[in-house]
Amino acid sequence: MRIAVFGGTGKAGWMLIQQALDEGHEIVAFARNPGKLTIRHDRLTIIAGELSDETEIERAVGGTNAVVSLLGPLPASKGQPITAGTKNVLAAMERHGVRRLVVVSTASACDPNDVRDLKFALLVGLMKRIYPAAYDDIVATAAAVRASDRDWTIVRLPLLTNGPKTRVNAGHLGLGVVGTFLSRANLVEFLLRALQDPRTIRQAPAISNGRGNDGARK
Repeated sequence: MRIAVFGGTGKAGWMLIQQALDEGHEIVAFARNPGKLTIRHDRLTIIAGELSDETEIERAVGGTNAVVSLLGPLPASKGQPITAGTKNVLAAMERHGVRRLVVVSTASACDPNDVRDLKFALLVGLMKRIYPAAYDDIVATAAAVRASDRDWTIVRLPLLTNGPKTRVNAGHLGLGVVGTFLSRANLVEFLLRALQDPRTIRQAPAISNGRGNDGARK
């Protein structure tokens, strides 16, 4: 596949790009600060730009088979930059006929299949109180993706760690399936598998490390 990756300069994004290249995919990485992405590969194209730059976003999306977004607001961010940027990505996908989209989110983005879960309710409540702008941006981004006609998957994350690749649990909140921690290695594996799994289309699974692997190991 030829995959456009947004938010690839973070730790999880770097790992996703490297694993995707190792698996034979072509990657177009869109980055505000391309100097942070030190990977060099003949199947990697890096495009510099802001999320407000519709022209450069079009360059990144055009000719791809799918888009993966690891974008998320900074704790002290203001306004809704991720929502606005995601809307630009969705518009570019529509113009270029790119259907598949996998984005990361958090438990702040509710799903109709969720049941109230005390631990996640506390985490979301804390986020909403301390970082209200970031919370609103997360919620609005998920709403924009859901409102689109693309073949989207919203992957909702707990707390990320640097632990090893293990088994992943996927489901909805409050059903005793999803734990509190997820290794970035497990995240990357799930995202790449979800891209080619039609069962995840128009679904918003919450994921975590599998049972027995849910510690916050670094």
